[in-house]
Amino acid sequence: MSPITLEQPTGARLIADDQELAVTVTLRYSSGDPFAVQLLFPAWISLDGKKVTWTFARALLEEGLDTPAGMGNVHIRPYGPAHTAVEFHSAEGIAMIRFDTVALHHFLRRTYRVTEPGREAVGPSLDRGLASLLDGA
Repeated sequence: MSPITLEQPTGARLIADDQELAVTVTLRYSSGDPFAVQLLFPAWISLDGKKVTWTFARALLEEGLDTPAGMGNVHIRPYGPAHTAVEFHSAEGIAMIRFDTVALHHFLRRTYRVTEPGREAVGPSLDRGLASLLDGA
């Protein structure tokens, strides 16, 4: 069976240096990688002028809607009563994107209709992970 992929463009705000820029971010989920979600950013927002995709755990997104969550490169936390902040840490610095929490909840509910939490198949994801480790050996 082919993986099911969901995409949801949503408005967001890039917050940097006390300024906010409107940006459309596409939220993506695929049943082929059921533990992950992706945020796709347009090329104009990146330092090198190329589209950027950040991939992280779907469970991290869920947790970060209610309480600060994350370590490493992605941190998610409530940002006031109606917004959620997603911070991306890289060698170039930190970027913070503010989303309407309702949009993120809507996206998560859609992903749950494709793959319920706790019912993710680990076989294909584990096989891909092991294959990538062996390729690097």
